[in-house]
Amino acid sequence: MEVENIKPWLFRVQSYQGESLSHFLGRFRQANDLTPTGLGKAVGLGGAIARWEKFRFNPPASRQQLEALAVVVGVDVDRLVQMLPPAGMGMKMEPIRLCAACYTESPCHKIEWQLKVTLGCDNHKLSLLSECPNCGARFKVPALWADGWCQRCFTPFVDMAKCQKHSLLNDNPIL
Repeated sequence: MEVENIKPWLFRVQSYQGESLSHFLGRFRQANDLTPTGLGKAVGLGGAIARWEKFRFNPPASRQQLEALAVVVGVDVDRLVQMLPPAGMGMKMEPIRLCAACYTESPCHKIEWQLKVTLGCDNHKLSLLSECPNCGARFKVPALWADGWCQRCFTPFVDMAKCQKHSLLNDNPIL
């Protein structure tokens, strides 16, 4: 048996509903002890992985790139497409935003939080956080959210929900 024919195996990571590609890639890399460069090489995409983790989709991910990624991460291409911003939809690359109440229910960064049109959490009617309410540190890119807490003071994201304010932007007053 030739050593060159042995394929490396990778741990599979289940995707969450509404999860951003950045967060998913970070969880996948952590489970497999990979760097963005290492995953990029395994997929054959070079630096695209590092760009996507920072919400840099210019140029947009092609179907061919997503198919190559799907083979390595073991997730359906259509599911990967759902982790991207909808075509033509503007993105906020910074600040990174979070609904801690949503994170409590499903521990992942949602792609919808980074859309320019998103003013708050439609589900909980709360404003989105862009920094830790305990220490004021801005949130890192979701690919680095391995432990679900502030990277400066270690306040868990789930504990931040009590600091979110009711969002008047999401109210639909009845006239």
